[in-house]
Amino acid sequence: MDDVLEPVTIKPDYFAELYVAGVLALRGWNIYFPHRDEGFDFIISKEVGDEMLIRPVQVKGKYLEPEKTDKSVYGYVGDLSQFHPEMVLAIPYFRSSAKNETPVHIAYMPASQVKPHSRGRHCEPAKFEGGVPAPRRYYAKFFDEQGLRLLESKEFGTMRLTMTDKDYEDACK
Repeated sequence: MDDVLEPVTIKPDYFAELYVAGVLALRGWNIYFPHRDEGFDFIISKEVGDEMLIRPVQVKGKYLEPEKTDKSVYGYVGDLSQFHPEMVLAIPYFRSSAKNETPVHIAYMPASQVKPHSRGRHCEPAKFEGGVPAPRRYYAKFFDEQGLRLLESKEFGTMRLTMTDKDYEDACK
């Protein structure tokens, strides 16, 4: 039997993935983990009204490094193994590089806010000031509790920053 079992390497972002999945589960989302980690980290589904919402999720944790300086934009830049118009790019922002602490913020970003970049794709909804990550003004609606509410909108995948306050209120109903 020992010859069948191979050692398992835990990815550095595994804690971030499980943390985000736990937050979503507490909000009533069903979580489906793949047998192989070759694409999305997990899939979520939830019945909202008379419609079943299904969203693939990729989690990219941002861990503070000691030499980090203030930045007006802060987020994910790099390759994504998969992309889908209904996907969620969840970016948990941590206060340190320790992998065992809870994030200070989580951004739940729609595909419409994940743009092409020379290094793959980028989505930078936060800023970094005074040693702390914080939502950028126009992206704040995608963070934490507000972001979780927006996930339940049918229009989540196409949401833009130019959304009016009324559009935002209607999407959260």
